[in-house]
Amino acid sequence: MSLEDAKTQIDHAFTRKDFKGPSFENVFAGAASFLRRKYSKDLSGVDIAVTGLPFDQAVTNRPGTRLGPRAIREASLLQPCDEPYGWGYDVLSEFAIADYGDMAFDYARPDQVPGLIEDHVAGILAQGSACVALGGDHSVTHGCLRAHAEKHGPLSVIQFDAHTDTWADDDAGRVDHGTFMYKAAKEGVVVPERSAQIGIRTDNPDTIGFNILDARAVHRQGPEAIAQQIKDIVGDNPCYITFDIDALDPAYAPGTGTPVWGGLTSAQAAVMLRDLAGIYMVGGDVVEVSPPFDTTGATAIAAAHVATELLCLWGWTRR
Repeated sequence: MSLEDAKTQIDHAFTRKDFKGPSFENVFAGAASFLRRKYSKDLSGVDIAVTGLPFDQAVTNRPGTRLGPRAIREASLLQPCDEPYGWGYDVLSEFAIADYGDMAFDYARPDQVPGLIEDHVAGILAQGSACVALGGDHSVTHGCLRAHAEKHGPLSVIQFDAHTDTWADDDAGRVDHGTFMYKAAKEGVVVPERSAQIGIRTDNPDTIGFNILDARAVHRQGPEAIAQQIKDIVGDNPCYITFDIDALDPAYAPGTGTPVWGGLTSAQAAVMLRDLAGIYMVGGDVVEVSPPFDTTGATAIAAAHVATELLCLWGWTRR
């Protein structure tokens, strides 16, 4: 296959025969699936399923992340022609990857969404596939963590974020993108002492045991050193990676609900994600992309690259 195939390839999201291989469909045309993967609810033989969780009713500031999955898919369309840079292998050719589409839910019943997300992701895992989710606000990660912990046991979490999301909240009925990690820790779903939060630059004195590698540490020590510290913290524990796009400085990702200055550069994030190769990653997500606040599309582009790196990380230990 080559760029010559662009003459005949169209709507690969529906017309491609299998779940492996590159796509040379014109970037500007056709149905948008993540990395031109085939849309399918049948995950027989699929290694990784990408799914959208378009929920944004748990935000504390600007909304719009319900539009994130669609924007991330569109932003990913430039990537499936080539191997992901710097990995030395092509995850799209070596692994069967499907776009599972978005989760359905009643937007007028936000209290039901966390349970629906848990069931939705658990349904993917039950079919034998791994799951990488596209948010949505950061509250969607709670259901993802529950589903993965049910299968793999208590998880280490690698969280790229401007905020710890561990503000105290003991009301089980509340759905909040700033308190879900507190609840996950209290539930025993995650293991704080074997987890790391990277890029933090907002104050929350009670870390409840999470290892904080804040933005200043990344700037001072460099992304290579931070990646090694993360690997030392996590060890060989089953690991879930959640990447809040506001981990990046607003200069690189303005389209998000709670932007904070002094954040990571996209180059730093790329180095850290690639240098995490070898961790036992079982799932992940990229969240908080709000397209209405970024007319350039740069935020969704960054998120699409993050999601691709998550696929590569998952595949690295399973080749």
